[in-house]
Amino acid sequence: MAIASRSTTTTWEGDLPSGKGTLSQSSSSVLDNQVVTWGSRTRAPEGKTSPEELLAAAHSSCFAMALNDRLSQDKIVPNRLEVTAEVTLDEVNGNPTITTSKITLKADIDGITEEAFKAAVSDAESGCPVSRLYASAEITVDAELV
Repeated sequence: MAIASRSTTTTWEGDLPSGKGTLSQSSSSVLDNQVVTWGSRTRAPEGKTSPEELLAAAHSSCFAMALNDRLSQDKIVPNRLEVTAEVTLDEVNGNPTITTSKITLKADIDGITEEAFKAAVSDAESGCPVSRLYASAEITVDAELV
């Protein structure tokens, strides 16, 4: 049995360059009525989202949870984890392809050594379910204990 299953529907109207997709029926309803366009994906967002932005949100939040879970195994509670994911859409062999997800982490954690921090980050990197989903993409993590 699955731990969780979530869904969202996109209804697209029009052609790719000038059309738009509207998100609906999201499991939490938080994404409902958000608009996605080719322009928001490849040029300026202009108040609209894109698959890459949604993937970045998924990766940054998943990584934060994975690191927090790993730290809890050592009975460590972070004061603050600021996790940014930057997902890149690039052209590969003439096809738009999501090629990278770069995680930048700033962690405020009392009572942790640099060695223990690096070990926890490494475990979170390999343990994050979204990272495993992105296995064919280049995933980098730049972590700083502040």
